[in-house]
Amino acid sequence: MTLEEKEGHDLRGCIGHIMDDRPLGEVVRQVAVSAARSDPRFPPVPLAELGALRIEISVLTPPDGVAPSERPHLVIGRDGLLVRRGRAQAVLLPQVAAEQGFGPEAFLNAVCHKAGLAPASWREPDTHVFTFRADVFVE
Repeated sequence: MTLEEKEGHDLRGCIGHIMDDRPLGEVVRQVAVSAARSDPRFPPVPLAELGALRIEISVLTPPDGVAPSERPHLVIGRDGLLVRRGRAQAVLLPQVAAEQGFGPEAFLNAVCHKAGLAPASWREPDTHVFTFRADVFVE
C-alpha cells in the first residue's frame, strides 16, 4: 500500500505484506492502516489529510527466484524485486524502476541498498533475488 500526496506526489506512507497467508481484503485493511499510521519514515497521516492522498494498492504475484546470470535481464516496468540475504530483506515494486528511470543494474543496486546491503550485493551467491509482477489499483 502506497500513500502519496495528489499534489506534489510526496510519499506519505508505504507498507507491504508479501506473504500469501491471509485473505486479500484483510491484508489490504491492515496495510492501509499501517501505511497511514506506522511507517517510521513519516508522521502519522491525520484524518483531515486523507482526501488529499492518492492510494495505490499493488497485488503481487508469487516471487520467482532469479539465477545470478539472469539478474541483469530484468524487464523494467514489469518486474518487481525482492532481495534476501541472511536477515536482510527489501522489496521494490515494478513501477519504482520506471518512475526513477532505473535500468536493470541500478534497480538491483537500489533494492540491495534498501535492504541495508552493499549495492552490488545482488552479484554475490548468498544474496537471493526474486522477481514478481504486480496488478496495481489506484484511487
